[in-house]
Amino acid sequence: MKRGADHMKETIRNIYCVGRNYRAHAAELGNDVPDQPMIFTKPTHALVELNGGDLTLPGNLGEIHYEAELVLHITKPYTLESSVDDIVGQYALGIDFTLRDVQNVIKKKGQPWLPAKGFLGSAPISKFRPFPGAAALVLTNFQLLQNGNVVQNGNISNMIFDLQTIVDYIAKHYGLGVGDIIYTGTPEGVGPVHNGDRLELLWGEEVVGAGTIKTEG
Repeated sequence: MKRGADHMKETIRNIYCVGRNYRAHAAELGNDVPDQPMIFTKPTHALVELNGGDLTLPGNLGEIHYEAELVLHITKPYTLESSVDDIVGQYALGIDFTLRDVQNVIKKKGQPWLPAKGFLGSAPISKFRPFPGAAALVLTNFQLLQNGNVVQNGNISNMIFDLQTIVDYIAKHYGLGVGDIIYTGTPEGVGPVHNGDRLELLWGEEVVGAGTIKTEG
């Protein structure tokens, strides 16, 4: 299992993430709806494969919130004429773990989000599967279960910025290439995790990734 996670880190170049990309999620946190994509990054060291084992997270830095998301994997070079269907070869589901108490403090100070978003283990991800096209993804909901209860239920049709807009924006402002992945934003229903919680990501009715929270420190 460790070899799989190490291989993933070796083949992923950049981890881009989109903040506040669902209106209901922005509202539940009391945030304004952005007028352009809010992009932040995570280090590749944050990646961990959702393979059914433990998800080790810090236990002494306040509340940690789950944020389930669709993840795109760029497998072909981007050009100005590229469509999402041209350059995305795979997709997965992931969790953008957030140190919420830490984030609240650094937001007030106007500091970067890295301490709240980029810590070790903050980017669990399921195995990638072939990308069926953006239109096909709209036909299926994704869910996050916490101890067997549905806590998030999302569909990319509810995104503020669609997949093409996200890809074009990142490419224009930061660059986008083969090996990059994009966490595309989370729907409403985010909340805290606790030691021993079992999390499961579902694509439709299929469990595609799972892990058990283990807090340390």
